[in-house]
Amino acid sequence: MPQLNPAPWFAILVFSWLIFLTIIPPKVLAHTYPNEPTLQSAETPKAEPWNWPWH
Repeated sequence: MPQLNPAPWFAILVFSWLIFLTIIPPKVLAHTYPNEPTLQSAETPKAEPWNWPWH
């Protein structure tokens, strides 16, 4: 039963992971977001009362 021999399957597993770890991470890390996040200021904006024209 050749399925019980781990030698070729282990080599295939190792080589496939090496390929995945060398090709995929640079592609993912090269991804840029269209809108870069901006830092919010620590001060809170001044709340002004609403002008209700019907009241």
